[in-house]
Amino acid sequence: MPLLTYQGVVYPAQCDAMGHMNVQYYIAAFDQAFWHLIAAAGYSATWIADRQEGWADRRYEIDFRRELPVGSLFEIRSAVVKVGRTSLTTRHRLLDKADGHLCAELLAVSVYFDLARRESRVLPETIVSGVRGLLETDMDSTDAL
Repeated sequence: MPLLTYQGVVYPAQCDAMGHMNVQYYIAAFDQAFWHLIAAAGYSATWIADRQEGWADRRYEIDFRRELPVGSLFEIRSAVVKVGRTSLTTRHRLLDKADGHLCAELLAVSVYFDLARRESRVLPETIVSGVRGLLETDMDSTDAL
């Protein structure tokens, strides 16, 4: 089952001229969900300063399915789709808490990154073993992109 990685509410300042949450706030919520997912896999934000190791987003594929108006409560559930040598492919589903309806879905490829050298690094074994419990199953992947 995907992990609950983020919860939020749509504020008026987050809405565009059409009265629903603007794309930039979907991206911000998905980004925060990613950090919670990789923390659950064993990554620590202290590695940014201590090891000069972090993440670089390589690809985002977003499917917007239903608008979220002001006051909507939502949550994001996330899972790892694929583990590469230097990257993780993750899926993040943003759901309306009122009815559980899928509002948006992000498929992302994020590369483990040497912040000093500005190049990819092999995923640490801590993360590789940590994602095993976070892998998406066939049942989780319904309504895939």
